[in-house]
Amino acid sequence: MSPVASSRAPLIGITADSSANGAGKGNREKLFFLPHRYCDAIESAGGLPIIVPHASSRSHVDPLLERLDGIVVSGGNFDIHPRHYGQKPHKKLGAIQAARTMAELESIRVALRRNLPVLGICGGAQAINVALGGSLYQDIETQLPDAHEHQQSARKQRGGHLISVEPDTLLHRIFKRRRLEVNTTHHQAVRKLGKNLAVNAIAADGLIEGIESTTHSFVLGVQWHPEALTADRALHHRIFFAFILACKRRQGRG
Repeated sequence: MSPVASSRAPLIGITADSSANGAGKGNREKLFFLPHRYCDAIESAGGLPIIVPHASSRSHVDPLLERLDGIVVSGGNFDIHPRHYGQKPHKKLGAIQAARTMAELESIRVALRRNLPVLGICGGAQAINVALGGSLYQDIETQLPDAHEHQQSARKQRGGHLISVEPDTLLHRIFKRRRLEVNTTHHQAVRKLGKNLAVNAIAADGLIEGIESTTHSFVLGVQWHPEALTADRALHHRIFFAFILACKRRQGRG
């Protein structure tokens, strides 16, 4: 590892969302965008965030990730099409972003081959599971009628329900506690686990709220939004500090 590479802040790619609605009346130009809170969380933990648009070609993903020290797969108001896990669309399937999904799934697979630290947030956790061959509940309300309410966007800044953190997991080592209050805004969830993944957090209704790799140095997916809680609940900073530490270790200086 060169002295330059070993002395810089880790460069962290954060996957962007996209919209066909431009910033202005009558402007339909496509946009890439990302809520500021993701960059804030990475910066506060010692990383250097960079917004990553959807690669126009799968061949561009590998050289892009070669320049990064870690990647955050962000959330968004869309669903992963069930064709990616061998199912037909449910009647409650939401909006689809085909280009974003393809780019994120490919980015996750390339990152795993490189043993690049990966943090998936909300839909990003679901993408990790699908990239590794897992499946999703397409709509919690209809497929798990006894489940609690998990679309709690009104409580995004303060948390809405408790989860149980599984012992002997990366997540437990990060938080050092068995119960945690989180904020969730999802109508889909992990169903069948992907290859070499373990459950690290469960809601009171039994729904999976967190996953992690059993074979990689740092691959963590959380179904909530820790980046939205860091302002009032410093505890959730720990996820980002642990992620950045893993990125530094990969640089050879942790």
